[in-house]
Amino acid sequence: MSDADTQTMTIGDKQYPVRHGSVGPAVTDIRKLYAQTGMFTYDPGFTSTASCESTLTYIDGDEGVLLHRGYPIGQLAEQSSFMEVAYLLLNHELPSAAELDKFTYTISRHTMLHEQLAQFYRGFRRDAHPMAIMCGVVGALSAFYHDSTDIADPHQRMIASHRLIAKMPTIAAMAYKYSVGQPFLYPDNSLSYTGNFLRMTFGVPAEPYEVNPVVERALDRIFILHADHEQNASTSTVRLAGSSGANPFACIAAGIACLWGPAHGGANEAALNMLREIGTPDRIPEYIARAKDKNDPFRLMGFGHRVYKNYDPRATVMQKTVREVFDSLGVSDPVFETALQLEEIALKDEYFAEKKLFPNVDFYSGVILSAIGFPTTMFTALFALARTVGWVAQWNEMISDPEQKIGRPRQLYTGPTQRDYVPVGER
Repeated sequence: MSDADTQTMTIGDKQYPVRHGSVGPAVTDIRKLYAQTGMFTYDPGFTSTASCESTLTYIDGDEGVLLHRGYPIGQLAEQSSFMEVAYLLLNHELPSAAELDKFTYTISRHTMLHEQLAQFYRGFRRDAHPMAIMCGVVGALSAFYHDSTDIADPHQRMIASHRLIAKMPTIAAMAYKYSVGQPFLYPDNSLSYTGNFLRMTFGVPAEPYEVNPVVERALDRIFILHADHEQNASTSTVRLAGSSGANPFACIAAGIACLWGPAHGGANEAALNMLREIGTPDRIPEYIARAKDKNDPFRLMGFGHRVYKNYDPRATVMQKTVREVFDSLGVSDPVFETALQLEEIALKDEYFAEKKLFPNVDFYSGVILSAIGFPTTMFTALFALARTVGWVAQWNEMISDPEQKIGRPRQLYTGPTQRDYVPVGER
């Protein structure tokens, strides 16, 4: 690094500017590196590469900090609502009471799906994974809503954003209903965003559905905690798809496809399956020993995070929420007691402390969703429902960024050098 006052970095005999954000590590602007040196950087997984400039979400993994537009995630989850967080991510600031009412009203008036999409669902097998259905249905929205696909028009972009946020609960609930052979329920705009989703998922036409306020609040918190998480794999996918000028529905469908991967959106399902495998607290020492054994493929799911090297701030909220849900529903599940004791034992173990393997949000969210009644196949679909807010906010930010270009990573080629074609008869 050159003299700090000049704010440049020297690479070879060239100077490259250093840019500073409002908080977090500085970055070296290497956009002219190839033109000036004939070299690229090599960064598999983009772990040391800033792909964009953003004002949405900030993470400090070493300190366990997650901020949305500067607001700590713990404060938002405890005191705010998902609709308020959605407004914040889309509009930069928290809304006034009147602005929140107007935004909530707008979202509630976009919750219905085009009636022909019900026939689209019936083209899937009954045992189709909900994420497969969501990929297809969300991608198909562009065939029905032509009045909100002009990405150059800010008004159309906002309509598309509202539609995606509003329709995702309906799409997810219909995916669940289709899998269990029950009739679809139309949205009830008198209910909250989360209450409406619960009714569409678990209600039936034969009788009224009463929303449990504790469950409604717990699920709303889960949605808040999953709303956005900086430049993760699915968000980067949405931005990459959007950089080509693809319509917003196609971009969000691409994000859903990426989220489906078990290393990303499937982690809470894996954590719950692990807890069920352990079964009871008395078996925890056996599995702790297996986790430490390098020759044993078993790993503690729900511990550690690609970014967080401290306690995941979202996990703190989840631990409190899971107790509230269990008490309200009268659930007595050894899985929860196993989770509590596993966390306590692991946090006291030097092995996990040394490797900074702290519980993350997935450790508890799967237990909560299971207690509410969601099958494990729906866990990632719920993640996609919540993350849609972050995706559309990131997509809008990218479209408005004058420095944004079509994504085009480079490579380190290690294949054969140029050679001549040999006709098949001579090989």
